Amino acid sequence: MGRGEIEMESSYRIVYDKLWQDLKKRDPEEITAVRAVSYSSNTCQFVVMFFNEEYIVDSAKETIRRKTDGYIPDVMATIIILNYLAYAQPLPESVPSWVSIKEIPGGMIFYSAFHKTAVSVLIETFGHQTGRLMRVAPSLGGQAGPFGHESVVFRAFPEIPLCVIVWQGDEEVKANATILYDPSIELMLRSAISIDLGVYLAGQLKRLNTAHE
Repeated sequence: MGRGEIEMESSYRIVYDKLWQDLKKRDPEEITAVRAVSYSSNTCQFVVMFFNEEYIVDSAKETIRRKTDGYIPDVMATIIILNYLAYAQPLPESVPSWVSIKEIPGGMIFYSAFHKTAVSVLIETFGHQTGRLMRVAPSLGGQAGPFGHESVVFRAFPEIPLCVIVWQGDEEVKANATILYDPSIELMLRSAISIDLGVYLAGQLKRLNTAHE
C-alpha cells in the first residue's frame, strides 16, 4: 500500500504514517520472537496471517498486499496490521476467556460508537437469519464457537481470537448480537484499534453475506 495508492482522511493518514515509522524503528527479531509472523531480512518483508489470509508487509516500500493475489487491504485493515506489528510485546501466560468490549481498558469510552458500527451491523445482517452467519464465516476462517449454534470464533491474528454471537429475533424476541474478545488483546492492540478490529470484522461479514445473496 504505497503513499500514492490509498486515499484516506487526514486523521487516518497521521496514524498510518506514524505506524510505518514506528515499525521501522523496531528490531524485526524482537517482533518475530513475540508474534506468530515471519520476516525476511533480504526483502525487509513480514508475512502476517490476518483473518485466514497471508499478507506481505514490506517495511522498506511501506506496502501491504495479500500474498495470493496482491490485493491491497483497506486503510482500517492496514492500520490494524501495522499496530499488531509495531507494538508487539511479550505476552504473559494466561487462561483463555471472553470479555465484552466494555471490559477492555478504554473500551467503555468507545462503546456507543462500537455498538453503532459493529453490533448493529451484525444484528441488521444476521439477526433474523442466523444461519447465514455460519455460511459466510468459513471465508474468514471462522469456526463454531462455544456459545451455541449462533456463535463463531475468528482469528484476526493467530494470537487474537474474536467471538461473534448472534441471537435470532422474531415477532416476540428482539434480535441481538455481540463481539467478545480475549482479555489479552489489551496487551497487543491499542484500545481504539481493538474497536476498529470488531468494526472491520462486522463489515467483512456483512460484505460476504451480501455477496452470497
